[in-house]
Amino acid sequence: MKKLGVGILLAGSLVYGGAANAAEIGKSVYLLGSTTSMAGMMPPSGFYYAGLGYFYHAKGSGAAALSRTLGHESGKLPSFPTLKADADLTVKADVAINVSSLLWVSPTPVLGGKVGFGVLVPVGYQTTDVNVTARAAITFPGGSILGPGQTRRVTDDTFAIGDPLATAFIGWNSGHYHWKLTGLVNIPVGSYSRTSLVNMGFNRWAADLTGSMTYLNPQNGFEISVSPGITFNGENPSTNYRTGTEFHVEAAIMQHFSPKFSVGIVGYHYQQLTGDSGSGAVLGGFKGRVSAIGPSINYTFEVGDYPVVTSLRWMREFNTKNRLEGDAAIFTLTIPLGGKAQLKAH
Repeated sequence: MKKLGVGILLAGSLVYGGAANAAEIGKSVYLLGSTTSMAGMMPPSGFYYAGLGYFYHAKGSGAAALSRTLGHESGKLPSFPTLKADADLTVKADVAINVSSLLWVSPTPVLGGKVGFGVLVPVGYQTTDVNVTARAAITFPGGSILGPGQTRRVTDDTFAIGDPLATAFIGWNSGHYHWKLTGLVNIPVGSYSRTSLVNMGFNRWAADLTGSMTYLNPQNGFEISVSPGITFNGENPSTNYRTGTEFHVEAAIMQHFSPKFSVGIVGYHYQQLTGDSGSGAVLGGFKGRVSAIGPSINYTFEVGDYPVVTSLRWMREFNTKNRLEGDAAIFTLTIPLGGKAQLKAH
């Protein structure tokens, strides 16, 4: 059953998201739902390739739409004060991101546990569709006017490389219990434009610290995993906007029918602890909140000499405040680059 730890290597090491919230331009660095089943387990030593596909569709109105589209200066919409007073907004967002990772788990023990390091590179597509319905006359950039009762659609999309992330993690185990501590740093060198409604990059430094615990009984295959964490955000120098500190916790209850197959329920809760700040935070100390739950399935198969560990989960959001609400689907696969020999050596 310990070989199942290979499959959660990426999930316990990823921070990157397109889900909308009260943070700047509706994006949080941490990818909600990425650290669920087997989150506390460390895989055997060696190199791994890990891939993750993230798909998100959501919509919102009122404060959620304002936080998604107007948390920064955009040349595609009028100024925020005008829209807040004189318009109704609805917004839809779609995200499709692939994250490729190269990870290494050291054979040398540190502090009685295993340590690992890695780098993650996201590439993806994002689109935002905003409908602005005027309650009074609104002047758009360029001088065009939207009269009372009229609606204008504003869209934006991007396909680009996002900010890479550096990660380090350490894990321990004792009997049926497994623990892991993961740190990540977002490096702001990805695609970014101040006047775009959507960006793959964040243009800010950010760090996340997540602790994970897994209880797995190999006799009956029952698993419980819990992963709380906190994201600390730096200021975006282009907009003078600092996203508040964010708390997230994820959990999974799974039944493993064999070392290759398991099913269960996963979920997450997100809560912004401190409000956004800086001169660019035109919404003031805005805070977001959301919860989600859904099914998950894990399956391992072999391609030649290489075991491929996969997972698929879908989560429906609810309990939402000041953010969009939608559906997220996550698919992961992890391959030990040393094949079966790498796993058998441990």
